Amino acid sequence: MELEKELIQFFLQNHICTKEDILKAQKIQEKVNAKLGIILFNSGIISEHEYLLALSSLFDIPLLSENKEIEISAIQIEGIKNNYFEHVSIYPFHMNKTDIFIAISSSLNYEDILPIQQKSKKNIQLFLYNAEEEFILKNLYTTKEEELLYSSDDIEKLKELASEAPVIKMINNHFTEAVKSKASDIHYETDKDTMRVRLRIDGILQIIDTIPTIMRQATIARLKLLAKMNISENRLPQDGRISIKAHKQEVDIRVSSIPTAFGESFVLRLLGKQAISYSLESLHFFEDHLKTLRTITSKPHGVFLTTGPTGSGKTTTLYSILNELNSDEVKIISVEDPVEYQLNGINQIQVKSQIDFTFAKALRSILRQDPDIIMVGEIRDEETAKISIQSALTGHLVLSTLHTNSALGAITRLMDMGIEYFLLKSSINGLMAQRLVRSLCKECKIPYTLTPQEIKELHVNELLQQYHFINYHPHQAKGCKKCHFSGYSGRLSVAEIIPFTKEVQEIMQNNKNFNDLASLGYRTLYEDALLKFLNGDTSLEEVLKLQS
Repeated sequence: MELEKELIQFFLQNHICTKEDILKAQKIQEKVNAKLGIILFNSGIISEHEYLLALSSLFDIPLLSENKEIEISAIQIEGIKNNYFEHVSIYPFHMNKTDIFIAISSSLNYEDILPIQQKSKKNIQLFLYNAEEEFILKNLYTTKEEELLYSSDDIEKLKELASEAPVIKMINNHFTEAVKSKASDIHYETDKDTMRVRLRIDGILQIIDTIPTIMRQATIARLKLLAKMNISENRLPQDGRISIKAHKQEVDIRVSSIPTAFGESFVLRLLGKQAISYSLESLHFFEDHLKTLRTITSKPHGVFLTTGPTGSGKTTTLYSILNELNSDEVKIISVEDPVEYQLNGINQIQVKSQIDFTFAKALRSILRQDPDIIMVGEIRDEETAKISIQSALTGHLVLSTLHTNSALGAITRLMDMGIEYFLLKSSINGLMAQRLVRSLCKECKIPYTLTPQEIKELHVNELLQQYHFINYHPHQAKGCKKCHFSGYSGRLSVAEIIPFTKEVQEIMQNNKNFNDLASLGYRTLYEDALLKFLNGDTSLEEVLKLQS
């Protein structure tokens, strides 16, 4: 009990979990015979590293992961068989004239060390091992017959490999770290000698782990087993899904595998399972943009299009608009590929290309469902474009996305698809282009002083005057523990939003490649990002990326 009190104090002092988390774990502990730290770890509240760090601090036992300079090899101790080490999960891994180094698990079974000490007659130095290291240590003491297990293509043996406790713990740690870091994707990439694990956080990939060769096959088998993929197929790409609970959140994971030169690589897209309640305010638009956006989307019929590359926040913006428009008086139906997040009160339809249930076919069907508002995940072809335009002309409000670089580029794209311009004039209410830039960490950002040359080159004074910015306070990234020393935390939207007015229509009719927003009184993506930099929300480096 004294140990548990010290553990609780360590967790709370280091903000690893809350008092509420401790109370929940203690309630579970009343029903099951397990250590509090293990319950917190298995519940996804703390990571394995956090638990081991606490034990290391309390018992003054170093972590094996922080002593990589020590050579790891199998040790022969006279009078003790190798299978004893695997049985008690305690592994000697280094020995010199006076000392023997032993890796011990978080269960801290000291009595199992006594036979090793008695037989070897050496000083004992203990190290705590993690799940990844357990796999390596365990395989130091396997027989030749057991080693064959790890190179076999037999399905049952692959399943056994995927069910090894160290592999399960390691992948669970990756999932927990991804959810805690608010990562959008986990990448498992197979190289010649290792497999690296990277998280995409705020649009940037960061390495969190390197999996040794001996664990690659087990990792691949585990991921396939979880995603309900064909575990024996390694020549073709596969898709699957995983539902997990990590860091107190229900998460759906979309899994994609592809064969590469050195083995299979995986990308896991994390999708929140809980219903979302995004608002336009949460996307950090300026007030004038919010007003324009609400004016466009409040019309009872017509088309609103948002454009940009993959991962620019288009779907999130449409979800936020739908949340605002959603009420008991209107019926909203969305057609998506895939349905990424659940929206309460909205009928969401999943496109299934494998059975030829396309956007166009889904649209035809839902028009007979008496909708008021329709969201089309993406206009990909002429047929979908025509049905969307016709739906708007027959009294529906249609929201959709296109892959173009600018807002006005959507008109050119639709005309290239074969849509007549007179139909676009009659149906389109507004256009929007969007990108995401990283938001500066509020805990550590520091002021940035613009040089006279930067003020001139960036046209700062003209921009401030045009958009009535009285004060400006640019900042730059620094980095702290809270933002993992990146200097950034989260992302925010930058946009160009254009109501498709008669003035814009006439200009576009005469010059379909026209893209001079300044002459129309609207700001570009770059100008919107620059204003956000001057407002202290993002860095100049993030703004300049939009020019490249």
